[in-house]
This record gives sequence, C-alpha cells and structure tokens, in this order.
Amino acid sequence: KMYGLLLEGLRNFVKENYGEDMWHFLVRKANLEVKSFSTHEVYSETIIPRMVDTASKNLNIDAETLIYANGAYFVSYLSQFGYDGIMRVLGRNLRDFLNGLDNLHEYLRMSYKKLKPPSFFCMNESSTGITLQYRTRRQGYTPYVQGMITEIGKIFYQTKITITIISLEETSEMTNCIMRLHFSNLGFKKLQDDFPVRSEVFFEVFPFNIVFNRGLVISEVGDGMLNALPDIVGKMVNEAFLLNRPMIPFTWDAVMLHTNNVFEIMAIQKMDEKDLEAIRLLMEEKKRKGSSGGTSQENYKKSLSSISGALRLRGQMKYMEGWDAIVFLGTPQLQDVDTMQKAGLFVNDLSMHDSSRDMVLAGEQQQAELKLALQQQEEKSKRFQEALKKLDEERKRSDELLYQMIPKQVADKIRTDGSSANTCSTFEDATVQFSDVCGFKDIANLITPTQVVALLNTIYACFDELTEKHRVYKVETVNDVYMVASGIPTVTKYHAAIMAEMAMEMVAAVASIVD
Repeated sequence: KMYGLLLEGLRNFVKENYGEDMWHFLVRKANLEVKSFSTHEVYSETIIPRMVDTASKNLNIDAETLIYANGAYFVSYLSQFGYDGIMRVLGRNLRDFLNGLDNLHEYLRMSYKKLKPPSFFCMNESSTGITLQYRTRRQGYTPYVQGMITEIGKIFYQTKITITIISLEETSEMTNCIMRLHFSNLGFKKLQDDFPVRSEVFFEVFPFNIVFNRGLVISEVGDGMLNALPDIVGKMVNEAFLLNRPMIPFTWDAVMLHTNNVFEIMAIQKMDEKDLEAIRLLMEEKKRKGSSGGTSQENYKKSLSSISGALRLRGQMKYMEGWDAIVFLGTPQLQDVDTMQKAGLFVNDLSMHDSSRDMVLAGEQQQAELKLALQQQEEKSKRFQEALKKLDEERKRSDELLYQMIPKQVADKIRTDGSSANTCSTFEDATVQFSDVCGFKDIANLITPTQVVALLNTIYACFDELTEKHRVYKVETVNDVYMVASGIPTVTKYHAAIMAEMAMEMVAAVASIVD
C-alpha cells in the first residue's frame, strides 16, 4: 500500500505541467476509479506505475524522465504541508541532510503510522561528493529519488548535484541502488590530529554506553549501566535489550546500515512478568506473520511504547574501528522520579554534561502541575456536561411548546428552510371539528374559578390523548371550545372517518369524568 500524499503529488504535478484536462484524460486511460486522493489514506501501489506508463505513452515522454521530474516537483509540493520547515533544519549542509534522511522518515511516522520508508546510508564521502546507498521494497523509484535529491540540493543548499548510478539491483522484494552524488562537499573535513582518550575517561563521560562485538556480545558498559544491570557484561545485546527504533532486525549488519539513525532500546531485565508475557506473545505473532507485516510491526511498536517499567535508553550507534566493535552512546529516558526508581537508578548515576538530571527533576515538577491541571479540566468538563444536559432539557421543553403552537412538520420545516413562507400549503379536503361543553356557563357559575380551570384541564388532557391516538391536529382551545382538524398537515383520504371516531371517543371520555 502507498499513502495518498505521493499520489496527490503526482496529480498536482500533472495538473500544473499539463493541465487538469490531461489528468482526467490519463485517469480514464489508466482505468482508475478515483480522481483525487486523501493524503493520509492508503491506496494500491500499482496506481503510480499505471499512471506513469499511461502518461509516457500519451505525452511521448520517457517514463524515467517523468518519474525524475515528479520527484523534483514533490519537494516543493511538500512545502504546502509544512514539511519544508523540518527539511531546512535537518542538516547544516547537504552532507548532514543526507546523513539524517532516515531520521526524517522516523519523524514522518508520527503522522503516517503505516509508513514503510526507504533507507539511505552514506557509504563513503570526500570533498567532491558522497556515495549513497538507497534501499527500498519498491521497484522503479530510483529516478524519483534522484529528482528529489537534486531539487533539495538546489532549493535548500544552493548546490548543484550530478548523480551517477554505480549499481542497481531490483528484485520482487527489494531494490538496492548505490549512487555517487557529485557536488562540492563543504561539510566534509578530515581530522588532521588525533586526540586519544583513555577508556576509563570515555566510560566516565558516557556512563550508559554499551560496547558489543560482531557476535553481538557485550564486552564493556559504562558505570551507570553497570549499576542498573550488574550482570549485563557477557550477554548478547539483542537478548538483553529490545530494539524499539528504528524498526530493523537487531543484527550487526542492520545496525551498521543505520548508524545515522537515532536508536532506542529497552532492558528486558527491567520488565515485569506481565510485560514479558505480552512481548513474548507479540514476538511470536511477528515471527508468524513475518517481519514485513505492516500491522504486526505497528502493534509491536505500540506495545513497546506502553511498557512503563523498563529501562529505556536513546542514543547513537557508533562503529569504533580501533576496537572493531559498536558502541551505543545512550542516555536513559526518565520522565520523573518514579520512572527512575523503577529503572533502579539514582540521580548521581546520570551524566552531568547532558540534561538527564534536569529532565528527571523537571518531570517531577511537571507531573504535579499536570495532575492539578487534569483535576481542573475534569471539573470544567463535569460542569460543561451538566450545562449540556440542562441545555438539552430546555431544548426539549421549547420543542414541546412549539409543537403545541404549530404542527411538528411545519416547525421542523421552518428550522430547516429558515423561512415561514416556504411552509405554506393548500389542502383540498380536510375535516374540522368544533366541540364545547354543554351547559358550561351554568356549571361555571356553580363552582369556583380554580375548579373551573381544573375541570377544563381534565377534559383537555383526555382530548389531547385522543388527538395523539387518532393523529389529528389540535388547532386551538378557547374557553370550553376545542378545535381539531384531520387531513392536515398529514394528508389522508380517511380524514372524515377518523374525525367521526375522534368525536365519538370524546363524548365517551367526557362521560367518564367523575364530578
């Protein structure tokens, strides 16, 4: 599947360069069922290849040229959604931007949960350019990437880039492309002098570092890590920790290909039995569905993020050539004092040169403030719900009063149209009944005014029930006169019969009233 953002980019590219009529023509030719796309919805991956093939044949333009131009256009198209801001600050220069491309895709995962992004890795570089490895599970998008990179260099870094394809391997499951980007690489600097640092100083500066060899065996850790996990040395790093991000296999080769990414790992030893069981079941599901299963990986990541008792570390994987090992330079992710205690840490275990200590103490203060704000918000929400309830009751009362004045159908039509003139209707046949209480004046002279009102209320209550039963409309009441109509506003050919039945039941109802 593919997100509609890419498809909308293609649609706008065709419209701006060849006109909207051409887009509709190509849609018909490609037999597409949809003409526009929602950016956050997913669609079939075959749409872009079908559209490019159709456009190439009808516009007499090479398919790779079209894909390249579409990729270049997509950079400016992203600006409409505010992504130009993050792209501008991703790197001080083009070299840094390319090194941070995978982190950009991690950022996009926040908005596009099912995103399966490509991977970029800078294999080597010099002052004249960079050798870039591009890997994706899709086929045919190499020109698209070339167009994007060229346009990014032009717009954001005022740098002209020439791209040469060194090798390109495409299979049904993976595309692996190595390309050379020729440009003036001002960000590349060779270190002229070495500044050796003793290992004890290194481990003191980075108390939560983890060193593991090609066999993934942990050989050294910092003092902070040793305090939290005393028996961690000698274990397999992929058995002692779960890799939360990036979503790759926890292997030497995979880590080496993603050293430009931010890594987040969690200590299994710090999980309780409930979390361990959930992880075990989830790992079995992931293994059963396959590592490429989008839903499984999404649930896997969601489950990892829900574990609160684990020791989480976030940082960088760095290959140390002199050691022939990878060192993880991480810092613990601690929200407050409670999280720190669950992880088995103390404030003095944390580094002084970063913000770890400040974040823990600030998190504790923010937690208290958030609790207070939450209580206040809950009180406001409760008052708001009560106000809505009262408003609903008043609305019902006003509706009842309105329906007593005019027919319900008419009242609803006035609300919809907003004009009383549109409610006027003509009825050719209807039956109207007038009724009054025989000898009412004589009765009224013999009882008190309060008793008169009570008598009329009793009579009219009976009559009102009959109007509901026979579905006739009560027009009005004046003193003891009761006026009803049948056939309006609801048309029926049995209006006379209905009114006759109504009249007979009115007489019977009055006779049953006890003096």
